[in-house]
Amino acid sequence: MAGASALPLQQLIASLDNACLPKILQVCSGVYFQGSIYEISGSEVCFSTGDLIKVIGIELLSLKAFCSSALTFVCFLGLFKVVPEEMPYSTVEEMVSLRPVGLESCLPFTFTSHSKMTFGNFTLGAGRALTILSVENLEGEESQVRCHVQGQQEASAEVYIPLSYHGEFYECESEECFTLKEIMSSPCLRSRRFRFVNTTKYEHPLVFSPIYQVQAIMSLRKNVLKFPSSLEVDVVDVTELCQDVNFVTPLSLTDVLSQPDGSFPALVEVLEKPEVRSLFKCSWLPEISNNEHLVFHKKGTSAMVLISSLKSRKAQQFFLVSQQYSGRFKRRPREFNSVYEVYVASVQAPGLKVSVSRTCEEVEEEGLPALSVGEQLEVVHDGDDDDEEEEGEVKLDNEREDIFLPLYMQGHFVEVITDNKKYKLKDFGKEFSLPLDVKVVSRDTELETDPLAGFACLKIEGAMLEPMIQASFPQKPDHCFEIPAQWLSMSVSFTKDPLPWPSDQPPTLRVDKVIEVTDTFFYEFRRKGVSDAAPPPRPPKRNLSTSKPPKKSKKKSSKGGKSKNVQKNSAPTTDITNFKPCLSFLVPLGDVESDAESDHDYEIVEDTLVTMMKKAQENVIFY
Repeated sequence: MAGASALPLQQLIASLDNACLPKILQVCSGVYFQGSIYEISGSEVCFSTGDLIKVIGIELLSLKAFCSSALTFVCFLGLFKVVPEEMPYSTVEEMVSLRPVGLESCLPFTFTSHSKMTFGNFTLGAGRALTILSVENLEGEESQVRCHVQGQQEASAEVYIPLSYHGEFYECESEECFTLKEIMSSPCLRSRRFRFVNTTKYEHPLVFSPIYQVQAIMSLRKNVLKFPSSLEVDVVDVTELCQDVNFVTPLSLTDVLSQPDGSFPALVEVLEKPEVRSLFKCSWLPEISNNEHLVFHKKGTSAMVLISSLKSRKAQQFFLVSQQYSGRFKRRPREFNSVYEVYVASVQAPGLKVSVSRTCEEVEEEGLPALSVGEQLEVVHDGDDDDEEEEGEVKLDNEREDIFLPLYMQGHFVEVITDNKKYKLKDFGKEFSLPLDVKVVSRDTELETDPLAGFACLKIEGAMLEPMIQASFPQKPDHCFEIPAQWLSMSVSFTKDPLPWPSDQPPTLRVDKVIEVTDTFFYEFRRKGVSDAAPPPRPPKRNLSTSKPPKKSKKKSSKGGKSKNVQKNSAPTTDITNFKPCLSFLVPLGDVESDAESDHDYEIVEDTLVTMMKKAQENVIFY
């Protein structure tokens, strides 16, 4: 610290901005100590003499205003004017160089001289106002300021004054106004006094004193410190002297994703473990604790699918499954509890066929036709412009009959499936739209325990591209799991420790392909994929005196009739497929293929990312 001048922490922090960070400061005077508690509410309250502090961030926390009488708090709204300094300037150059804002932006400004001024044959009396219009830099000559002098009877003149001209000069109040944000963003303005443009608010001059929240790391400390700049300690800037000091740099998982590929694999230390109430219920999560070491093998983007079990007496379960899952599935018929649900499904899968699973009695005054158990319906098109109805074909004894079902009609329907094919997870997106009911018929043999194999029915809710970090514990480096970086909050630091295997014998990795998640994750996923689709239509009010008779069914041949245009008042067919992705990229299932030459499960997302997102918005829905 030899030759360096110590400054109060408040003064030094106020002179910094985020563009000049990081800065290394050393506590050089006194100890700030508050009771026996080292840290309160996440804010550091104690520093010792000699401590090194690496400032990595500054954020305005609060603002105080001082007046001539006492400390006060005012409403910092409106505009402010700079109060002229009472101390005189000795030269024109000093006055110009100490303007509170840049010279070009502050021109013109006005000043007066305490004594008379003589320029050749021109003499200007004391107290006369001069307005500096510009600074003239002449090659080979001394720079001058071009000034305007207002004389009597509207006469005026221009004079040139050398910057080195000596005298006793006082600045006049400028008409330029500043907002509070402009004042706080300029170190020169922060050191000046101000008054309200509207003097009815407050008449006395004000000096603003910003209080910043400082984010810093310390030598031998592994977490980010947060403390106010108002701590009463003196510090000195030792950035140039401490370039070789090794400060631990905490990284979030998002920061890890931004690291170059050459940084992996690496051994990292956990500084802040994930939150207790996590979105995940996987077995490896409870084992991650502070000071625990992990091996980060690689980073990338993995194609994932969100799968849920059906609601039953047991708690519903949710899983995030890699599309590299090698088990086989069969489709399961979906159940629908209203005509509207059938309609929504038919929008994504034209030609949808359903079977009536519960008898519906006819309600003539409301236009609800009778349906019997076992009747099969195929959605043809919806009704005309006057009624929110859907047209369906009913197949009875090899005959077809057209009926109109209102979208608000309640009922019980089961999807008719003639397909008995076995599918891979990524194959569903080639032929079907999500969501989709399935069942695992052959487990993934690469997994020690396949949690999906024991369910009678599963629902594929949606697909996404998820930024992942492939990790393992040092004691089991070959047993890997994927950490969803966007959904898990934890802090780590890269270490220089060697990897837990010989340099020439990397382990063969086995990656868990199924992650159990909580219902909170599921609802958050649904919320981020919510569309602007209109809600289901409301049933008409029952009015027996004015109700219209139901439309009579028409016998048709097996070929069926011509389709009609969808009426304007029916549920929209385009908006229902739109959604807004956030944090994760939602994509059509199976549209992303893994790199054939890669030994991992990640997808290489380059120029095709925009195309995939566009397809996702066109093809994936949640209802």
